[in-house]
Amino acid sequence: MTRIERPFDITRLEDEWLEADGFGGFASGTVGMLRTRRYHALLLNATRAPGGRVVLVNGVEAWLEAGGRRYPLSSQRYVPNVIYPDLNASVTGFDTAPWPTWRIQLDTLNVLIAEVFVSRATRETVLRWRLDSAEVAGEMSARVLKVRPLLSGRDYHALHHENAAFNFDARISDDRACVSWQPYGDLPVIHAATNGVYMHAPDWYRNFCYVREQERGLDFSEDLATPGVFSFDLGDGEAVMVLSASNAAGAAAPTCATATHAAELARVEQQRRNALGSRLQRSADAYVVSRNEGRTILAGFPWFTDWGRDTFIAMRGLLIASNRLDEAESILLEWSGTLSEGMLPNRFPDYGDTPEYNSVDASLWFIVAVHDYLATGHAGAVTRARLQQAADAILTGYTNGTRFNIRACADDGLLSAGVPGVQLTWMDAKVGDWVVTPRIGKPVEVQALWCNALRIAAAWNPKWQQPAGRVLQAFRERFVDPSTQALFDNVDVDHVKGAIDRAVRPNQIFAVGGLPFPLVDGAAARAVLDQVEAQLLTPLGLRTLAPSDPAYRGHYGGSALQRDGAYHQGTVWPWLLGPFVEAWLRVHGVTEQTRAQAKARFLDPLYAHLDDAGLDHLSEIADGDAPHAPAGTPFQAWSLGELLRIENLLARLAPIAA
Repeated sequence: MTRIERPFDITRLEDEWLEADGFGGFASGTVGMLRTRRYHALLLNATRAPGGRVVLVNGVEAWLEAGGRRYPLSSQRYVPNVIYPDLNASVTGFDTAPWPTWRIQLDTLNVLIAEVFVSRATRETVLRWRLDSAEVAGEMSARVLKVRPLLSGRDYHALHHENAAFNFDARISDDRACVSWQPYGDLPVIHAATNGVYMHAPDWYRNFCYVREQERGLDFSEDLATPGVFSFDLGDGEAVMVLSASNAAGAAAPTCATATHAAELARVEQQRRNALGSRLQRSADAYVVSRNEGRTILAGFPWFTDWGRDTFIAMRGLLIASNRLDEAESILLEWSGTLSEGMLPNRFPDYGDTPEYNSVDASLWFIVAVHDYLATGHAGAVTRARLQQAADAILTGYTNGTRFNIRACADDGLLSAGVPGVQLTWMDAKVGDWVVTPRIGKPVEVQALWCNALRIAAAWNPKWQQPAGRVLQAFRERFVDPSTQALFDNVDVDHVKGAIDRAVRPNQIFAVGGLPFPLVDGAAARAVLDQVEAQLLTPLGLRTLAPSDPAYRGHYGGSALQRDGAYHQGTVWPWLLGPFVEAWLRVHGVTEQTRAQAKARFLDPLYAHLDDAGLDHLSEIADGDAPHAPAGTPFQAWSLGELLRIENLLARLAPIAA
């Protein structure tokens, strides 16, 4: 639960809320009601779940007319940076439980409650407004709520501008309460079902300003169409507007709304959320969405879809550690069907798209996720055999050699990978032809994953036992830096035998924590942990490069070139705290004291971050420099997944000696 009470400051007003629909669509906005991103909308649907996302209803202009006065209930930002009306002094409370709910002070005596939620059962967005008390004080005996929907009809990455092709025509029910529009013929029909009355009054609202896009060096101005105005008499009870789209994947048929209908949607949705359990579990559910006849995991909101590496890392906490095992099984089986030459796609192909097989580690993370899933005992014999067969196919493909020079080297058994111009590891930023961190050769975390994958498969196929032992021995011989006793980030750089990369990066932590089997222990493990803790640890995660490195970038911001240049060159990633905490526990031992220390030092700052930026969620990244301002996507699956995984780990680990 996130509760924010007065006094507000501008930072909290721009914190973001998320309501996901389970098909890839969502509603999202800010505490202060200003849209700061092109992705903020009330009705954003996936037409080919979870892809084909389109923005249909961007927001509303709402106000209350009472006693001869007009009380604003929404706020807009216009170019160059003009906020009108400004609700900073009016919004006196906000809560995300059970869904985004605002308290708006109308005058010294009267308060209005506004709320929004997305029904998973129907994919409808429900808006409700009500006065806080039936006994309204002052001059509000006649109180009429007016709501103008603001429409576009665009790809969610694009922006919309005034044009003659926009179709304002409305289909209106006999009681003038249920209205439909189709702005463009190739997009879904928008439905607004209300307990109010509609008056057609087409107009354009121009030059909305999205400051987060402006900060990212992108286009940031948009025009929106408003076809008409809904009127509600709040003296008769709460006002209800239910937004939906037909011909969008999974959408229910539109229903003319009444307060009773909205109340039933709310009852069912709240019951569903309560059944999910903890705050983290409720947030985790946003990322698990439909694809084809099964399920998948979105990497983050608002702009990511489902990516292989992210899916397999995130599902360990979001699904497996959270006992959502049917969904984990479905996803693993779905991905196993995309194998090609021992590789899984880095991105799940959308309808008609060609799969992108351009990741060295996604396939190995798949085997790690298979290990975690099979360890639960949930899989039947057929599923177990299919997943083991997929893992064997990956290891065979990598052993024999596959795309992008990915192959097990004959001389040491380590996994070599890379060609110029292609980014294969999780440090995958690329701008034009510039691969920021190419890491061609034998990256350290790839070896940790490779060795773990071999050891995992050796449990059912003895042919992998000898290669696993050989890789472990070669790793210990070749990756320990004699000057620090920590680990090199890469060896045989650019496929040059003996060339090494001493950059202090977090990737070495996977040799100690984050995977089922550590590759180093004792003094070597402590050396790795000490170096990472001293140079990379921040309250929100691990830096991707030590500040002492000349290539370090402590701020993530600016143009695409500047942002991608900093993405893995110092920027902090919260998901890396998962492997770090596991490594810390392996080095220090598991006792009641170390468990309490780990929670207080490493997890509590993440819990605090649930009330910042993306509310109830964890950000994708943060600045390397203090105060480590969050950046990237405010809602990131593997950040939350790793927190859930470590929570589960701390709860079930039996005390052991250090």
